[in-house]
Amino acid sequence: MTISTSGLEPVTQRRVPRWAERLAHAIPFMVLPSGLWRLAVASGFSMGGLDDAGRPAVVHGWGAAYLVAVTLLSEVIALSGFALVRPWGELTPRWLPFIGGRPVRPTAATVPATLGAVALILIWTVGFWDVWSGGQSSRMASPFWAAVFTACYAPLNLWGPALLALAWAYHRRRAGRHRG
Repeated sequence: MTISTSGLEPVTQRRVPRWAERLAHAIPFMVLPSGLWRLAVASGFSMGGLDDAGRPAVVHGWGAAYLVAVTLLSEVIALSGFALVRPWGELTPRWLPFIGGRPVRPTAATVPATLGAVALILIWTVGFWDVWSGGQSSRMASPFWAAVFTACYAPLNLWGPALLALAWAYHRRRAGRHRG
């Protein structure tokens, strides 16, 4: 299934396009700014957010733990895009129980990746509708903080289309329609 150029490092069965490799590396960086924002809020900084009384909004306890969990989960999901450009997205690692060493069916990767990409597109289109239509989804202390919030969360709008492009490239490569 995999070919080794040096005998040490497995490579994909067919060459991954350079743009897909770069895009897979870019996806975690699309998710990172919002994660840093959430980690700052979880650490007790308001990041310009205001509560209903107009005071700086601070998150404590379970709310902070939730923000950390969402951040970690988002980054893990973003890193899963590498499965579409790495050998372990074509042949499961041998150490996995029951399925180790077996080829991955192309649809087993492209269907979840495509559904995930469509879900991300819908989530961030709806989630950012107020921002893109001129409003703001939450109360911010100043236009500066609103701009920082937007700059941190706007890259998430690219995550879905980027994952969709990777799923398409994976499907073309694995289905045998694309050479080189």
